Amino acid sequence: MEADQERAGFEALAEAGADETDAVRALGARLKTSPQPADLKALAALWLHGAAAAPERVPGVYDVVAEGYLGEPVGGPPVPTATAARPEPIPPAFWAALWSLLDEPREGLGAVNLTTKTAALAGLISPALQARIGKAALAYPGVPAAVAQGYPRKFTLEALARCPRDSLGGEFHALIVDNGFDLEVLDRDALGLDRLPPPLAYLNARILQCHDLWHIVAGYRTTALHEVAISAFQLGQFGHHYSSMFLGMALARVAFERPEGGPLMLQTILTAWVHGRRTTPLLGVDWPAIWDRPLTEVRAKLAISPYVSPFPADIFEQLKVAA
Repeated sequence: MEADQERAGFEALAEAGADETDAVRALGARLKTSPQPADLKALAALWLHGAAAAPERVPGVYDVVAEGYLGEPVGGPPVPTATAARPEPIPPAFWAALWSLLDEPREGLGAVNLTTKTAALAGLISPALQARIGKAALAYPGVPAAVAQGYPRKFTLEALARCPRDSLGGEFHALIVDNGFDLEVLDRDALGLDRLPPPLAYLNARILQCHDLWHIVAGYRTTALHEVAISAFQLGQFGHHYSSMFLGMALARVAFERPEGGPLMLQTILTAWVHGRRTTPLLGVDWPAIWDRPLTEVRAKLAISPYVSPFPADIFEQLKVAA
């Protein structure tokens, strides 16, 4: 009964959200100086509010929390979303699916299973939210120009295989082939992404083809911790809705199951969010035009500084081996 009441209270927080900038900044500061499980749950509820009810509020909440937690302004360009819009109601089916996901044993949540189930949460939000998600994304720097390029053409392993080994294309080819990855993470055709309304068709297809590429260019390892971090980077770049949902779910899981892990998660997520906000918009970059260039040259050309991880990138893998 107590657990049910706690979950009901969390749902109410997520439904309501928060409009007070100073209060959200103070929440971030408290989580840094004296982290408490109740504050961690409050922040997870705020992040899920943005993901499931009010995508316009995502950049403001993350910016202010990061400022409070890290002790300095984010410093990225403004993201002028229409924050006055009323939040959409969060359907009961969403909460049932979220609690089911949070209740799954960690050993049963492989990467593909977690990705699929988190993405499924997006299908359970209010149908009216889809247009708002797309409109909010268009407020991020560089997104309108990227979307104007049209539905992205696929990269090919054949083109990457022709690149020098020490080039961006060569490193991308090695990452995919050596790890047995799919070139676009998930099959965009099977998902029917081209049938989504604009700009979502472009945004969802584009990040599937660029996710692993951004790992290389922005300096994120393909470890469990850095998959969390690059989600925050993607969110900071263009308001990626899946990343918003994933981070809200991940923080809720930590808050309810392992609140002592809050500092590790928050330091990682918020530094990666700031990295995404401060980095040149990458969504519209013509990557095939620079496949043959060395990574150092690509980073210099695009003014990209690689992510500085606050913890060892493979910390979860190390802990698993030690256990």
